[in-house]
Amino acid sequence: MAETPKIEGEREHLLKAARRLVIKLGTNTVAGAQGELSAERVRPIAESIAALMGEGRQVVLVSSGAVGLGRGWLGLHPSRLGDLVTKQACAAVGQSLLMNAYKELFGEWNIKVAQVLLTEEDFTNWGRYSNLRQTMEKLLGFGVLPIVNENDTVSTAELESVGTGPRTPVFSDNDRLAALVMSGMEADSLVLMTNVEGLLRNGAKGDRAAADVIPLVTQITPELRKLASGPSENGRGGMRTKLEAAEIAMNCGGIAVIASGQAPKALDRIFAGEPLGTAFLPSTRMRGKRRWIAYAADVRGRVVVDAGAYRAITERKASLLASGVMRVESHFAPMDVVSILDAEGREFARGIAKCASDEAEQARRKKSQGAASSPVLVTRDNIVLLQKP
Repeated sequence: MAETPKIEGEREHLLKAARRLVIKLGTNTVAGAQGELSAERVRPIAESIAALMGEGRQVVLVSSGAVGLGRGWLGLHPSRLGDLVTKQACAAVGQSLLMNAYKELFGEWNIKVAQVLLTEEDFTNWGRYSNLRQTMEKLLGFGVLPIVNENDTVSTAELESVGTGPRTPVFSDNDRLAALVMSGMEADSLVLMTNVEGLLRNGAKGDRAAADVIPLVTQITPELRKLASGPSENGRGGMRTKLEAAEIAMNCGGIAVIASGQAPKALDRIFAGEPLGTAFLPSTRMRGKRRWIAYAADVRGRVVVDAGAYRAITERKASLLASGVMRVESHFAPMDVVSILDAEGREFARGIAKCASDEAEQARRKKSQGAASSPVLVTRDNIVLLQKP
């Protein structure tokens, strides 16, 4: 996509002005080929983070690499990582190695670090989500650098193969985890550092000319999604999950950047406004609980609505009445988050259910038999549109 001076200026302004940053380092940036910490790549990044914090910016670091470091420490061949329990054991060993390395690195600049290990429940439960926000706010207030990773020793959401079951995990990789942290902390920017220069026009991997990089994105289109490939060789994300993370950042009112962790002084250049990597400009700005409903909450139910209910929700900003439900596709309880689909089965909204699925089904049947009133299934203030009508 062609850049205009106005858009280029917006990118530069947003990155220079960003005060709260979430920076994610992928496995291929953190770990070397033999499962060792890649000091030649990580130390310059740590130096840049220290400089950003010295400017008065707040930084949260989301770091992969625990499984890889644990494998190296235990002397295991990469083929052994096909076993989930072995991955968890490697994570348990590698996480302490990872944190010790970061403690020593950032200690050179007198920066204190804090380990924050998260599971899905820390996002899907509103109470735990709120507590997480408060703890992270306190750490940042103390001038501490929170270092976030999934708690792989007890959680299998990230370690399991994606798409093997009926349930979609809230996050299955550290790209989306970083985006959820960015959303929850209402950060200004999300930087995903990887082993490629950005989103490539041809979707190719490896050493590519800078001309292949798409410098700026204002909208995630189907064509862009086709460019994104799946998991990388050593990691679990790949460009597809980075694109999904960038979209979350855009919809939360932040700017996202995908760039190479091997580029000299990459972070310094990015936050100086230099056009490095691929930048994704903000599109909308959800806040607070609406962000949680859209991205972090565990979706427990699915309802399909008729055309009238679809128009009422998307055009008139109305609540969802049980009478507008064509069918209930899965069970849910009051206060569960439900997915709202149109008649063609496309999810266009999510919301917090006011009543249980069996009550909604009974009300739907009564309405079809001529009942005069219909209970509210989801109130308008608890509905979040996921796409423009």
